[in-house]
Amino acid sequence: MPRFTRSLVWFRRDLRHFDHAALSAALRESAAVYCAFVFDREILDRLPDQADRRVEFIHGSLAELDARLRDGGGGVIVRHAFARDSLPELAQALAVDAVYANHDYEPLAIARDATVGQALAARGRRFLTFKDQVVFERDEILTQSGRPFGVFTPYRNAWLKALRPAHCESHPVEAHWHALAPIPAELDAPPPSLDALGFARTNLALAPGVSGGARRFAEFQERMDRYRDARDFPALKGPSYLSTDLRFGTVSVRQLAQYAHARSLHAGGEGAATWLNELIWREFYAQILWHYPHVAQRAFRPEYDALEFRNDPRQFAAWCSGATGYPIVDAAMRQINQTGYMHNRLRMIAASFLVKDLLIDWRWGERYFAAKLNDFDLASNNGGWQWAASTGCDAQPYFRIFNPVTQSERFDAQGKFIRHYVPELTALRDDEIHAPWLLPGTVLRERGVLLGRDYPAPIVDHALARQQALAMFAAVRKT
Repeated sequence: MPRFTRSLVWFRRDLRHFDHAALSAALRESAAVYCAFVFDREILDRLPDQADRRVEFIHGSLAELDARLRDGGGGVIVRHAFARDSLPELAQALAVDAVYANHDYEPLAIARDATVGQALAARGRRFLTFKDQVVFERDEILTQSGRPFGVFTPYRNAWLKALRPAHCESHPVEAHWHALAPIPAELDAPPPSLDALGFARTNLALAPGVSGGARRFAEFQERMDRYRDARDFPALKGPSYLSTDLRFGTVSVRQLAQYAHARSLHAGGEGAATWLNELIWREFYAQILWHYPHVAQRAFRPEYDALEFRNDPRQFAAWCSGATGYPIVDAAMRQINQTGYMHNRLRMIAASFLVKDLLIDWRWGERYFAAKLNDFDLASNNGGWQWAASTGCDAQPYFRIFNPVTQSERFDAQGKFIRHYVPELTALRDDEIHAPWLLPGTVLRERGVLLGRDYPAPIVDHALARQQALAMFAAVRKT
């Protein structure tokens, strides 16, 4: 006998029809299952730009999900409202016994879910949530003393030691599709268009939905063995390009981790092992946010909340627009502005430059990335910024300060990436493009580049800024 007569599955950051923990449980435990998604105004109303690629990605992914579920006899009820109110109201309209959803670990989402759960309970309805977006969550990986890990390497070792085949087993869905219920006619309205949501189409280059994620994963499998060697070079096709799919659940993290782990155990599996390491970093930062939610506003290490940043708004504007005079930094910032994506090595370079060259609060940069990144995830974005700023758990030492010129020479030696995003420097030779201000004026004139006219002069001297950054951190460490 089914546990419930009617249930509702609330999709959030899990926009797929397969290996879905909440959907699988609802289908197995209910006689009739409805599905819903809310374009939550609590989130959307705060977005600063109508041309938001993430909203377009979600919109396209939902269309595909709805079509797939309709093939199985169901569909997705889409609302544009405040989820705190809309979900309980929809549960009431559908007369469901329970609402199913997958866990979310961000502070605002936790508060939202608590509100929804209370509203459902007041009407005698259950709110059931499940682990889905990570392999291990919350308190599943702890130190021997029962504390959360604050250093990545022992966390990774414990993660790998704990991993069993059952942790990556798929949650069956299609075998139970007979429980999908058609959307009642009075609720079966067409989903709102992007325009109705208040957003416009963009230059989104990512094909949305499960089909897009599957193609990206299949393509990455063909070059996964080269991942370790290629991933740090932005001009190469080295990354997996699956971070947006992981963020919105158009791939299954269990499937990805299972594949990477199995491949890492075979000869030539160093690339897979390195990529699995990145998946584990993602979970490390997720458990940090869960156990230490204060990191969403403050430094993980409280003493660094006292850092006296210079916070020059003009220099911040130059960094945002890609006009710092440091070509690799500017190319990175133009990439995120133009595409919504930034290569991981460049994220570290750009973040280090903002904090330790410009002496600007890491939270300014974190917020900018949050507004621009297609794959924005609070835990990973915050963790990455606090790592670069040396304020976080297992962060780089405060005295490790990336030299943007040597980073450029090492990871974009031929200047291919720089030339793509900073075309005004195209005429410079490979050995000249990383620090054009060091070239004699005669050489610059021969190349047709005038600093201050065609490309900005550096807005800060790296050597001097490095000493100032060390002094800023030293002042806090003495107190």
